[in-house]
Amino acid sequence: MRVLLTTIALLLSSSMAFADALKCDLSAYTAATGLTATVDQDTLVVTWAGDQGSELRARYGIDAGQPVVRELAVRKRGGQWAALGQNLVPEYYVVSGVRRMTTQQGEPLRQLGINITPEVIEKEKWYAFWDAPLIVPGVNPGNNVQQGGGRGSQPQAGLGTEPPGPRGRVYGLPRKAEEIRRQNASFNATSCAVKTDGARIEVTFPGLSMGIFAGSLQFTSYRGTNLFRMDAVARTNEPSVAYKYEAGLKGFTTALMPRVTWRDTGGNAQQYEFGGVKNDSRVNVKAKNRVLVAEGKNGSLATFPAPHRFFFTREVDTNLGYVWYRKDGDTQFGLGVRQADGEEVAEYRENFALHNAPPGTWQHMSVYFLASAEAAEPTRQAVMALTHGDRFKPMPGYKTMVNHFHLRFTERLRAMGSLDYPMQDLMAMKALGLNIVGLSDFHGDLRLNDTGAGRFEDQRDYAVASQKASDKDFLVTPWEEPSAFFGGHYNIMFPKNVYWSKRREAGQPLTETMAPFGKVYHTGSTADVQQMLDAEGGYWFHAHPRTKGTTGYPDALFDKAWVKNDRYLGIAFKTGMGEDLSDPRICEYRCFDAIDTMNNLFANSGLRPKYLIADVDTYRKGPEDDLYAGHPVNYVKLDRLPGPADDWSPILRAIRSGEHWVTTGEILIKSYAVEGTGPKRTIAADLDWTFPMEFVEVVWGDGKKVDRQVIRATDLPPHGSKKFSIPFDATGKVWVRFAAWDSAGNGAFVQPQWLTAQPPTTAGSR
Repeated sequence: MRVLLTTIALLLSSSMAFADALKCDLSAYTAATGLTATVDQDTLVVTWAGDQGSELRARYGIDAGQPVVRELAVRKRGGQWAALGQNLVPEYYVVSGVRRMTTQQGEPLRQLGINITPEVIEKEKWYAFWDAPLIVPGVNPGNNVQQGGGRGSQPQAGLGTEPPGPRGRVYGLPRKAEEIRRQNASFNATSCAVKTDGARIEVTFPGLSMGIFAGSLQFTSYRGTNLFRMDAVARTNEPSVAYKYEAGLKGFTTALMPRVTWRDTGGNAQQYEFGGVKNDSRVNVKAKNRVLVAEGKNGSLATFPAPHRFFFTREVDTNLGYVWYRKDGDTQFGLGVRQADGEEVAEYRENFALHNAPPGTWQHMSVYFLASAEAAEPTRQAVMALTHGDRFKPMPGYKTMVNHFHLRFTERLRAMGSLDYPMQDLMAMKALGLNIVGLSDFHGDLRLNDTGAGRFEDQRDYAVASQKASDKDFLVTPWEEPSAFFGGHYNIMFPKNVYWSKRREAGQPLTETMAPFGKVYHTGSTADVQQMLDAEGGYWFHAHPRTKGTTGYPDALFDKAWVKNDRYLGIAFKTGMGEDLSDPRICEYRCFDAIDTMNNLFANSGLRPKYLIADVDTYRKGPEDDLYAGHPVNYVKLDRLPGPADDWSPILRAIRSGEHWVTTGEILIKSYAVEGTGPKRTIAADLDWTFPMEFVEVVWGDGKKVDRQVIRATDLPPHGSKKFSIPFDATGKVWVRFAAWDSAGNGAFVQPQWLTAQPPTTAGSR
């Protein structure tokens, strides 16, 4: 006993010897019930009310410049405080490379006659998709690589020029090994600051240094939930940074939590008891739903990333292992979140773009934790409730829809010998809670440019296979991304199967009757496609605006008749391309700026508004993949889902009428209306949400400029609901839209609508 007491005394004295006196600025802190912060000698104590009457407590300190969580504790209603961890040390690790503009972006610009100058590269590189900054040297020998002058040395008539040098997936190759920098965070904190923001407390420690990044460490506690968040808030002044990060807490003891648990990609329960040898590096876990839970006698602690903002866009949804644990010694371990260094599917190895970090932008590198006095499985379920179980929650009067899947559907079914085969890809999408799945075959597969029976045979089998894959509440539609004649890449949607080709030979009619298909179309121009859309009730919208093969679009077509037409719906909304972790909104420039610009341009034209349509643009997938993170969804107002053999016009009519709203899944819009007449209007929106809210906004245009009113919503509790009623002066304004965003960067928004009566529709804008 004497030896034990002596050891404890030595440990305590050692800890006190390294503890720094704590200077903490509380001038921005306001005491509130269920959310308090006090300084007790060398410790800042933050206490907040959790869910179901529970309470949480975090004690913060500084040891030799290092911010430390001296204790993380939880207690049930009326119970005793129980520690989950003590002397926990934050850790961050960042890997950065050089962002380059892709030649995929350059091609459509060159077709428009735009030279790929340094100024063009500086603007467009931030929206790169087929970039992989961590692959050295990065030259793709199969992609017209030329050493020396490159294509820039041989300008072609009508085409913009390219810069000199090797030509691969990106301009400016080869990459060099010294471009890649790997750095662990270090700290030199001398103080902290506490800020109250609605129903949350933010604790900030300055003095974070992480290679080319510098900033602060921030902890956020949210009243009404057991959730809390850790961020490295950092910026760089380097010119072309693309990066990924890993983060977590270390110092957990096996005496308090002797195991970690998770679900594997098959959904099976797994666990690791900390009885093995010390780990030399992080153990990357491919956990279903991106959740890892440490468990012990006092409760459990889950770690997980933000469900959408943590991920940059990829061609596939392979689970690359987004959580980790690491045994650091006989009795200690760490855990947190991480991103892989590269893609596992070899075909897409050069498509791993990472996050952007434009110079001077404050990047928020977050990791989430959820502490509980319960066992691991209830804690995991509490995390899952934040994403409705990684499912799109059913809403009365609505059906969920996502478009743009390149599955090589018909080609694969034929190889299996039957169009009746149940495709695993579709089973995985159905499990997400999707009702309508729009396919996009004829994208490098099948006889996509055939002018005769070959393509029509493929279209017939495509339609039949789609019908066979559908059921009473799950509709698969045989749509396409033709990307022909109109400019840029686009998706086309018909209310039924339409036989058409993308080539029209000399003397070939636009339409003819061909056995056994019936009426078929041969298109060879914008006028042909427009006539087909008008005759068949079809619609189209641009995919991935302002990036990939749609770089320069839709802007280049604002004056074209086929865009100044109600058959043109607008553009796709997709997370992850051309964004950085300083953005408060998803797809601000590529999506919202583009759609707002169009609606200002087309105000008072007699056209209906242009819309944003949730779209994914991915390839093969299965139930083992992590689909939810990359799938925004449309909630389309429908009384019932049309059957596979029915006319699908009700779906297209609802979309054309703007009777659909878009969400990442966490915020639901139960109802929305612009009430009133004349200048005095009211925005009425009834919302549900899971993560703590950040803000709602009303956005409008007057035909020339865009403006907005942002209403902070940080005072609202998590897992809440509210009917917003926002007075709105419509004087001089021609359109308006509404959006809501939560603290994890998740969002939901309605479609723009006109505020003024539009002139009669002209023949050119029918």
